[in-house]
Amino acid sequence: MSFSENVRSAFRRGETDAVVRMSEAEIERAQAAGDPAGEVEARYSLARVAIRGGDLPGGEARAREALGVALRSGDRSLEERPRHVLAGVARMSGDLVRARDLYRESIALNETLGQPQTVNSEYHNLAFCELGLGNLEVARTLFAENRERVFRNAWADFVPYVCVAGTALASAEGDHARTARMIGVTDAAFAAIGQVPDPDDAADLATMRAAATEALGAAAFDKEYAEGQRLDPQRAFGYDNR
Repeated sequence: MSFSENVRSAFRRGETDAVVRMSEAEIERAQAAGDPAGEVEARYSLARVAIRGGDLPGGEARAREALGVALRSGDRSLEERPRHVLAGVARMSGDLVRARDLYRESIALNETLGQPQTVNSEYHNLAFCELGLGNLEVARTLFAENRERVFRNAWADFVPYVCVAGTALASAEGDHARTARMIGVTDAAFAAIGQVPDPDDAADLATMRAAATEALGAAAFDKEYAEGQRLDPQRAFGYDNR
């Protein structure tokens, strides 16, 4: 596998130390070889590690370094991942208006690049900004459109994030039992593809888990959670399996 495939797989498995070692080595190799794509990928990976560890300023700094390399290269496709991280940092920092603007810019870039799956992913993040800004109906519509695209196109890697969105809506609506079930669905969906959530989604899930546990009590939460773990994601959303 390529460096990009290896480092992203390691990150999704939660192997942070391996990601750092691989990325630092790749930066040295890429700079020596005049390979901006490799350097951007490595700096992007270090940004994600920083964010996962709660170091948002560090994550932003690494992402800006990666974006600088991308801009100097003149290859617009290399801007995509750093811009995604910068939008995520704004979102996690609570600057949802700025994050919304950055996600819209990222969507436009990925549409230009002809990358429909990444467009879909950024709409997922945009919907969370709308939800955080109190625009529940806008978020509901965006999440529904996103969910339909994922299931229609059988984008397996996106299924857990559809479940994250379902959890967020249940939580926003104050349906704590459904929130607990959807967390169960979400955890099972991530386990099914051998991945862990991206840092911003992991933070959202932790917040929603704590709120649902406090509202229901630990025993009731665990009961609903266990039920959710047995649910197929499409059935959890009322689809008949296609």
